[in-house]
Amino acid sequence: MQRRNWILGATAALGIGLVAGCSSAPRNRPATQREKASAAIKRERADELSAQSRAEAHARYAAGVIRDMNDDRKGALDEYCQAAQMDPDDESLILEVSRRLLQSKQPERALEIVKRATAQPDASGQLYARLGLIYSQLGKHEQAAAANREAIKKSPGSLAGYQNLFLNYLHNKQPQEAINALDEAARQPGADADFLVNLAELYVTVGAQAPAEKANSRAKALATLNRAAKLGPMTPLLRLKLADGFNLLGDSAKAAQLYLEVLKQLPNVPMVEDRVRAILTNIYLRASDHKRATEQLQAILRDDPTNPQVHYYLGRLALEDKKPAEAADHLSKAVLLIPELETAYYFLALAQMEQHKGNEALATLDKARQKFPQSFAMEFYTAMAYSRQKSYAEALKHFITAEVMAKATDPSQLNEGFYFQLGATCERKGDYDQAEKYFEKSLELVPKFAEAQNYLGYMWAERGVKLEKARELIEKALKAEPKNAAFLDSMAWVLFKLNQPAEALPYALKAVELSEQPDATLDDHVGDIYAALKQMDKAREFWRKSLTLEPNEEIRKKLDASGSK
Repeated sequence: MQRRNWILGATAALGIGLVAGCSSAPRNRPATQREKASAAIKRERADELSAQSRAEAHARYAAGVIRDMNDDRKGALDEYCQAAQMDPDDESLILEVSRRLLQSKQPERALEIVKRATAQPDASGQLYARLGLIYSQLGKHEQAAAANREAIKKSPGSLAGYQNLFLNYLHNKQPQEAINALDEAARQPGADADFLVNLAELYVTVGAQAPAEKANSRAKALATLNRAAKLGPMTPLLRLKLADGFNLLGDSAKAAQLYLEVLKQLPNVPMVEDRVRAILTNIYLRASDHKRATEQLQAILRDDPTNPQVHYYLGRLALEDKKPAEAADHLSKAVLLIPELETAYYFLALAQMEQHKGNEALATLDKARQKFPQSFAMEFYTAMAYSRQKSYAEALKHFITAEVMAKATDPSQLNEGFYFQLGATCERKGDYDQAEKYFEKSLELVPKFAEAQNYLGYMWAERGVKLEKARELIEKALKAEPKNAAFLDSMAWVLFKLNQPAEALPYALKAVELSEQPDATLDDHVGDIYAALKQMDKAREFWRKSLTLEPNEEIRKKLDASGSK
């Protein structure tokens, strides 16, 4: 009996021991009130400790801010680090402190803080991406790759992990692996516009670092931007970034459309507006769309009427568009606002020449001469101004000086245009041999230079020499510009000199029709051709028209000789 009782007691004791050895109460048995109370106390104590740590972390961070304000960078960083150690659950704090440490070139301390944070059970992909970045800076590329892979796994919709992995491969001169990492990011089905625009930037980076991959990476960047463009809605700043991407990759049309949308979304942000309008101006100028470029510059000028650069470019555009008065107005303001803007003086002088204000042009160039050292441009434009004044000998002196200076400093300035102007001045001075030499030099540099072909051909035709060569040159010029009135007149004149007035007449009449304004020389030529065809009434009609435009004694003699009253 006693033995049986001992056995039962031992069995009962064993049962108690088994229960006591378990980590928790049996599943089917609800926790007792005592156990619930104990767990609650533990949680409360943990919360108290956590709250205390957070409070201390905040205090440390505040102390760091104060030290920062007092320019104690080292002390501030120490406070920030202690704050991060006290509250490893605060990811924004960890990211901020690790960023500061990396900026201070202390990656080892950053690693310690971020490793501790990633040891937390719910560490985010962003933290692992930061860990990957730190490992990369420390040259631990395998650990960096592993951390970045974990970042991608935890946050596949965030670009940070892919970006770090990409940079790691690029640093190790593995461009194909870098592109593969970006391709993996591009396959994310739910990627938003921000993700895609930044991804496109990374594709462009590959081309800059590995030229062999440039075409492939740029094509992928453009495809990624096109994906982003189809998504919406989009913030103005993201739209601006997308526009910048298209502009960089050469899709100016899409870039311009997006920039215009940004202007609508941000109408009262001057810094953004000015930048966008400047970019749009460049886009339109590249496309030779002077009208839209001018519109953008004028919009900038409305907000900033004393902007000298805008006046300068508006002046240049007006000059190219054959609006010399408007050009002179803008360029004179540019010179007034920035007296050191040397090229503005030369373009202003050119605008004044186009208005037949030679004295004003020479005065503008004299101001430049007093302000700036002697240069090729100064001598060239001075030569042009004297040539317009019909002071050909003086013009030639400055052309020759410009040529000597360019040969000594920058021979590329001696282009086809320079020798064309030099040839034209020699021709007007009556030095035809020198003129021929310079025109041929111009055509040697650019064989299809239509202006030089026409001028040389007309010079020969006018003098009645080398007429077949003249005809060949003018035919080439006319083929390039079939509606050029001057070229048509040259063809008419060389045919007339070849005793082919019937063939010359259609060219001469077409020249008169297409001329932008009445021209005394064109009318005189038509009159001479009609006279050769024995159609004197029509000849006299055109000679009279020529005289109404410009007095000419030779034409008056032809009228008198024809029996005109």
